[in-house]
Amino acid sequence: MAEAGKPWDTAYEWKAITLLTLGFGLVGLDRWIIAPLAPAIIADLNMTPQDMNNLVAVLGITWGVAALFMGGLSDRIGRRKVLIPAILVFSLLSGFSGLAAGLAMMLLARALMGVSEGAFCPTSFAATAEASKPSRRGFNQGLQQSAFSLFGLGLGPILATQLLSVMSWRGVFMVVAVPGLILAVLMYMVIRDPVTVTGKTADGAGAKPVRAPFKDIFKHRNIVLGMVGLLGAMCGIFVLSANTPMYLSTHLKLGLQEMGFVASAIGFGGFVGQWTLPGLSDFVGRKIMAIVGFLGAAASLWLFIQTGAEPVRLFALLFVSAAFSFGLLSLITGPIATEAAPLGLIATAAGMIIGVGEIFGGGVAPILAGSIAGTYGIEYTLYLALGGLLVGAVVSLFLQETAPRRTKGALSELDKLENEIGGVA
Repeated sequence: MAEAGKPWDTAYEWKAITLLTLGFGLVGLDRWIIAPLAPAIIADLNMTPQDMNNLVAVLGITWGVAALFMGGLSDRIGRRKVLIPAILVFSLLSGFSGLAAGLAMMLLARALMGVSEGAFCPTSFAATAEASKPSRRGFNQGLQQSAFSLFGLGLGPILATQLLSVMSWRGVFMVVAVPGLILAVLMYMVIRDPVTVTGKTADGAGAKPVRAPFKDIFKHRNIVLGMVGLLGAMCGIFVLSANTPMYLSTHLKLGLQEMGFVASAIGFGGFVGQWTLPGLSDFVGRKIMAIVGFLGAAASLWLFIQTGAEPVRLFALLFVSAAFSFGLLSLITGPIATEAAPLGLIATAAGMIIGVGEIFGGGVAPILAGSIAGTYGIEYTLYLALGGLLVGAVVSLFLQETAPRRTKGALSELDKLENEIGGVA
């Protein structure tokens, strides 16, 4: 960041954004690599599909709980003291997952991984916001978050299946742990803490740390609306991610290769959307892009549900729905959350929104979808995702616009801090 009247520190901005983007990509890879490895794990550990759903759900729930608290901790003690241990821990736990002897050990490893990834998530979003020039904040936060879907749901299945041809699933877990250990060292060398923690400006001069009281967290209506909106978006994301392969293979009777082709649209569409939606919101506004995102995701999902066994059409519709849904994830947890946050509580605000969305959208919703599938059929799980997106569309109508280019001089608390004292020491 730059102090008032001084050039923006673009060099630090791009170094920090690059490392934080790679870090969140590894979060996605470590989280979702289990999906393409599931058949091998089930056969080796004598598990069931329900056990695999529980492994997905437990990580989502512990991620959400950790995000509620760890974002606030980083606002008090600094980004570095949370980010670096978090990436070390979730990388090591990914490797330890390959040593699991049974379901209980795997559940423990995934639960602890959720805690560390939940700590990394809001803290990294805040660090990205603080490193970004206000006019590029949406673009940068979208870039960072797009790596999650690209690495985890796009490249992850390709990497996993290729590695499985030369090693066991246990070896795959250990291989994907290595990049995180290297990245932790690079982050230690580059990432700076905000002035709200250090009390120092970018040139080392003293400044009084600025932090609003916690009660101010709900003064901006976008915080509460963001919680509900993210729940709807994540309901769409995780219900689709968990159930689309089974829907395609068992309900539409697609072959294995056709199913894989169509399902890959989630990862690649998510990558495009997570970067594009918040980037466009820098120009047209956060609120309008949230409304367009929810309506676009819902409309394309509805058309997907109405489509038969036509792989190319299914891919295109799923790509569009995933692009909007994942784009909403980065828009809400990125610029909408950080621009609504009181001074010194950026990660706290992001963590609260992420926590609620993860616990209910990433944890409870897949469990509910499993119940629906067992009672009514796999095809009805898609209506749960559709319902979540429609709820989000209604909520987004009440958002307050915060994009710097659209507020005609009205600054967010983060922008005020940047203009007055500079943000990173």
